[in-house]
Amino acid sequence: MTGYQEVFTDPSYYGQVIIMNNVHIGNYGTSDTDIESDSVKVKGVIGRNLEQQYSRFMANSSLQAYFIMQNIVAIDGIDTRALVIHIRNQGAMNCVISSESNDIKELKKILAEVPSMSGLDLASAVSVKDSYKLGNDKSKTRVAVLDFGIKRNILNCMVERGAYVKVFNAGTSFEKLEEFEPKGYFISNGPGDPEPLHFAVETIKKILKSKKPLFGICLGQQLLALANDVPTFKMHHGHRGLNHPVKNLKTGKCEITTQNHGFGVNADAVRAAKNIEITHVNLDDDSIEGIRLKDRPAFSVQYHPESTPGPHDSRYLFDDFFDLMDKN
Repeated sequence: MTGYQEVFTDPSYYGQVIIMNNVHIGNYGTSDTDIESDSVKVKGVIGRNLEQQYSRFMANSSLQAYFIMQNIVAIDGIDTRALVIHIRNQGAMNCVISSESNDIKELKKILAEVPSMSGLDLASAVSVKDSYKLGNDKSKTRVAVLDFGIKRNILNCMVERGAYVKVFNAGTSFEKLEEFEPKGYFISNGPGDPEPLHFAVETIKKILKSKKPLFGICLGQQLLALANDVPTFKMHHGHRGLNHPVKNLKTGKCEITTQNHGFGVNADAVRAAKNIEITHVNLDDDSIEGIRLKDRPAFSVQYHPESTPGPHDSRYLFDDFFDLMDKN
């Protein structure tokens, strides 16, 4: 029942209102260490009990003080389980939280102006503006990261394995990426619809032509699919949270995974593609959770193997990526 601050600072949640379905949120406060980016990325938070009293020796402040500092609106006293069931039945939808008006007609007018998530390029808004480097600059394992809203712990997982990482803006050209002389490419997670990111798809096609290893997570999987003419779609309701069962078709083992996505890759198109192998499937709805290209050293997963928050069942995928770079 931990990880709420990591959720709030995950760039993949940019522009979204989040329902926290655990009964008590905020009871261990907030800490400067429990962040996945430099600020809160959600637009708002809905909870049953957003606690002001907290207990943890590492905490810096209460959840209320943290929201005020980050200028985030929140509402509690909501029957979140009933609300989640409603959304599960009706599908993900826009909403509005207001402390200024309780006039339903007025709020509906405001709500009508909120754009649909379909067709929205939100990734460009959260991508790093200026590139930066992490890790040992003497490492032979150099990884170029295309940032569409990357979480800090994804980078940590690569640096911990000895990589020298350079993080680039989402719109960076392949030619500019190559100047770093990377051994491999990482395509990050991020918010919004992958469909408008034509510039990224073209860059990924060039990376694939170079035959250098490529690893994609979440939005990264959707972009890899689009680069191979596999369409994506907006899900009825997305996969959120840290308890999704995924089967690794290669090992036959089930992994409990952390997920955060409202779009997916078209399962029929993946199965019809001659150059794509399905490596992971979701055991709840049989959706595609992992793919590998048969003719290129490239693979991806739809979930978050860095798992902050969540179990570490899937961190072996970073080892697989490093093994791929060592062999190429």
